Amino acid sequence: MRRCATRWSPPALLLISCMLSLLTPCTAAQPNILFIFADDQSYETVHALGNERIETPNIDQLVRQGTTFTHTYNMGSWSGAVCVASRCMLNTGRFLWSANRIYSATEKERQAGRFWSEHLKKAGYRTYMTGKWHVRADATKAFDVTGHVRGGMPKQTPQGYGRPVEGQTDLWSPFDTMFGGYWEGGKHWSEVVGDEALAFLDDAKSQDKPFFMYIAFNAPHDPRQAPKEYVDKYPLDTIAVPKNFLPLYPYKDSIALGVKQRDERLAPFPRTEFSVKVNRQEYYAIVTHMDTQIGRILAGLEASGLADNTYIFYTADHGLSVGHHGLMGKQNMYDHSVRVPFVVNGPDIKSGRRITVPIYLQDVMPTTLELAGVDKPEHVDFNSLLPLMEAENAWPYKEIYGAYLNVQRSITVGQHKLIYYPAVKRWRLFDLARDPLEMNDLAKSKKHAKLLAQLQQRLAALQVAMDDPLTRQ
Repeated sequence: MRRCATRWSPPALLLISCMLSLLTPCTAAQPNILFIFADDQSYETVHALGNERIETPNIDQLVRQGTTFTHTYNMGSWSGAVCVASRCMLNTGRFLWSANRIYSATEKERQAGRFWSEHLKKAGYRTYMTGKWHVRADATKAFDVTGHVRGGMPKQTPQGYGRPVEGQTDLWSPFDTMFGGYWEGGKHWSEVVGDEALAFLDDAKSQDKPFFMYIAFNAPHDPRQAPKEYVDKYPLDTIAVPKNFLPLYPYKDSIALGVKQRDERLAPFPRTEFSVKVNRQEYYAIVTHMDTQIGRILAGLEASGLADNTYIFYTADHGLSVGHHGLMGKQNMYDHSVRVPFVVNGPDIKSGRRITVPIYLQDVMPTTLELAGVDKPEHVDFNSLLPLMEAENAWPYKEIYGAYLNVQRSITVGQHKLIYYPAVKRWRLFDLARDPLEMNDLAKSKKHAKLLAQLQQRLAALQVAMDDPLTRQ
């Protein structure tokens, strides 16, 4: 796989380019980087990756034409706003608890040049951002050019919680603009992101520098609003309730997912199949609406004439439950909430390829730095994916770590996942190959006692390596 795609083809010019590269940093040959980032999008919400009900034709195109990492994880969060931790890790390159330690001084981190965009600026890139930021640093200074810099989420209204209740009039509607949210300002925020990305691409045609585009949708985060035509694509009688649906998650209060947790209050307690269906209907609709905007951006990239020298990365900051296990949010260790889609397109990237080796979504940061010719900075914990795409056995992660506050921990090794709830000293063990929906808890099985003990030891060692605050209590 090429690290630096040349735009010059004649042999004489190529020789001159190589000679000059010994004297000056590579600029003309550096590839463009387009990073498209969703919010709250679970790995299971892409048609081409197995969800036959949802419509995502443009993400499907990326899957067909690129390489998909099927087991991509977010490491967790020190906050109920999981997106904050995810984005801090993404932009600083630091693992969870290292990112947490510098979180209150994130702007100083940026000023010191230890930010994703700052590294690419120094490498000669013209940097651009629009959409959701939710990082404690000044986006207008972190990027050369910015569009709308949005907060954590569009405003939710009181009518948007505890809904819907079957047999009662639902006061909230995903396509009624009176509820604001994504409609605030007169145009749906996802469409604004699409407009602004296209404007930057049109301008990029006349620029000499390569570009780094950080395109961050707020969608499909709640309030899950989309035009009526998108909601109408998903009649309720075509929406399935997840097979692992529960009216109430038995450990919800001991893991901070009770009635005080904002995400969990979106639907009534106990959960009903009707409420989950409506929430999933609206979830699918806003994903499909976002997919349309992604299609506009991809078409704009083609029209710009820059596509052949552009790497495209598509992923999300974390997943979402939306009815799985009796949960609604992303503050848990189940795959529906910690796994996300992750697709790479670009020069020399194999089409239609699926890589099952587990990664973290934040590995995108050092991957793009390597593509830009930037040596991995000392403070960056995550790893470039380029060696993995060349040799799938060359990868440093032997297990995947997960954490939420001080109330949940997890480790995934191969096909097995171990979840721990410290407050009640409860272990949960799942065989993901045989039980991908994590319904059959093996923790109390005598047959799996040895495996349980082994994973407990590995989790304890991993917590030490991660400088987990639970190890200091």
